Amino acid sequence: MHAALKVALIALSLSLDVFAVCVGVGMRGVTAKMRWRIGLAFASAEVLMNLVGVGLGAVTGRLLGDFAGDLGFMALIGVGLYMCYESVHRDEGEKMDLSSGWPLFVASLSISLDSLGIGFSLAYIGVPIPVSLSAIFACSIAATAAGLYFGRRLGAAVESRAELLGGVLLMLTGIVFLLGKALHWG
Repeated sequence: MHAALKVALIALSLSLDVFAVCVGVGMRGVTAKMRWRIGLAFASAEVLMNLVGVGLGAVTGRLLGDFAGDLGFMALIGVGLYMCYESVHRDEGEKMDLSSGWPLFVASLSISLDSLGIGFSLAYIGVPIPVSLSAIFACSIAATAAGLYFGRRLGAAVESRAELLGGVLLMLTGIVFLLGKALHWG
């Protein structure tokens, strides 16, 4: 599979999770200043967790050899399954204000946990890490803007479907990468 397609799949998968959260935040309405703050926080957390994942993947790769790549791909599938589960079983109670402070920090970290698994896999899927991180950052900013916009207009229906779609895409990405490695697709 071509490296640009791999980068696009990863960035799109991660940005759908950001989009889903931002739809929920957007339903409450946010100012332009809040949009920038949320977008930068979410995108920065995505990139930071990818970097942590890359570091963990490198250490694990030295310890486990080729199996580390398979473990990273299986982590993608697991994270995708978890995202699907969360999108179906999420508590629909009162949502807290995620536009600043501690709630924004916690939300940024929580939506970027899937990036830890992606970062773990980046070294094993043959993509340039700086390009991947730049694409992830840009897609996260775009997903934040789109999510906040559509959240104000479309409501809860889009939020749950976007998170579910993001989970399915992560699972399929992990499966495709595992098959690619097994079948030597390069």
